[in-house]
Amino acid sequence: MSESNENATQPVKIDVVQSTGVVTLDRPKALNSLNPDILYPIIEALHAWREDDAIEQVLVQSSGKHFCAGGDVRYAREQIMAGNHDGVDEFFRREYEMNYLISEFPKPYISLISGVVMGGGLGLSAHGSHFVVTPDAFASMPEMNIGYFTDVGMSWTLQNLPKHPSQGLGTFVALTGYRLKANDMMATGLATHLVESLDGVAERVINEGVGALDAMGMEHGEAEIESMYSLVDGTFAGPWSHIREQLTGELGELANPLLKQASPASLVASAELMDANAKHDLKGSLDNEERLGLKIRREPDFLEGVRAVLVDKSNDADFAPEPGPERYRKVLD
Repeated sequence: MSESNENATQPVKIDVVQSTGVVTLDRPKALNSLNPDILYPIIEALHAWREDDAIEQVLVQSSGKHFCAGGDVRYAREQIMAGNHDGVDEFFRREYEMNYLISEFPKPYISLISGVVMGGGLGLSAHGSHFVVTPDAFASMPEMNIGYFTDVGMSWTLQNLPKHPSQGLGTFVALTGYRLKANDMMATGLATHLVESLDGVAERVINEGVGALDAMGMEHGEAEIESMYSLVDGTFAGPWSHIREQLTGELGELANPLLKQASPASLVASAELMDANAKHDLKGSLDNEERLGLKIRREPDFLEGVRAVLVDKSNDADFAPEPGPERYRKVLD
């Protein structure tokens, strides 16, 4: 749940301004990492606003300079260590249901993003209709380093990016945790609008509607990710053992430094997930993620990875040896 020094304040603010439902993430010391105190009120509000004819659009923002660093996996680790697997399973199940709810939301759903957007933060934003970034924004799925896997629907979205749909690109970003800068997000279509800053953007959207974003939007610059398409499109797909064999030459120089702290089991599991979800829609992909999560969270690498990266911050995780792909393949559809 919320950290003790934040109990006096609500970590998320839910408001209605004119005809806009406004969600403001307000847990800046934890980079707005999603715990039940944030997630469950958002889900409740989205269900209510979906059916409320007085609400014409939803806007999600942060009170600070960073949007959201992901799900609160420290909370998940603490709960698992206390024996509360059921509570953690429920949290992730409801998070994945929210991801799909956002994707099917019948009204404009606008996320205003500066700074960090990772993991669960992408699940809260990338499935909506409008994904607005500032030049300092960057997106990443760094789950390999904490012994987890690419979830919150991004195992589908990353390989179905509007401007460059590619299993290879999606798997590359998923497995390496590559940081997509604002220009990369625009070039791939992950982001819909680039604005100079978020100053005044929420107010204009509330007063004028989503059309205001087109008036404020800028052309993006050169995107580094575009130079990588030829390297990753045909090689970063299939089982991890196949991908690993391709990591030589220029591709190896690009990917290997990003993979050096990754859990071997996470690489195997995420490669299997990406491959399985290449044939699914978002709903089927989220179902696969839920089943894989039930297994991964009961393996030692998740607790060990979160300890090393986020608790002790020692980056010295002692991960288990690489397993065979059948361990995870059998739980995926």
